[in-house]
Amino acid sequence: MKDNKLNDKIIAAIRVRGRVNVRGDITETLNRLKLKRVNNCVLIKVDESYTGMLKKCNSYIAYGEVNDEVLSKLLDKTELSIKPEELSDKEKVKELREKLPIRLHPPRHGYKSTKLGFNQGGSLGYMGDYINNLISRMI
Repeated sequence: MKDNKLNDKIIAAIRVRGRVNVRGDITETLNRLKLKRVNNCVLIKVDESYTGMLKKCNSYIAYGEVNDEVLSKLLDKTELSIKPEELSDKEKVKELREKLPIRLHPPRHGYKSTKLGFNQGGSLGYMGDYINNLISRMI
């Protein structure tokens, strides 16, 4: 499946849907991902445990691989002097984790749909490289 190719990549996950009428186990997973509010964004280096968490919250978040240009814009927004190449350094990653989540604006021209998956024409679930377009509309 698509999630196997996400291992050891840096992805961005954005919360798209709100907090009302969400099952308790999904709320707990979203809290562990630090996605407590709509339009919050986190950067994750994916391993097996994060893959399961992303699958579980698939109906409430949008996620995908981030390119270097958008990643540098997100890191500039955190007001830390971290470059995308420095994310392999553990001390820099600790500094970044303390600053997460990154608050973003709602996207210009809105979401496609907050109830449909990306393959159905919406804005939820795995988006691949299209997440870069969404993030650049939100910065």
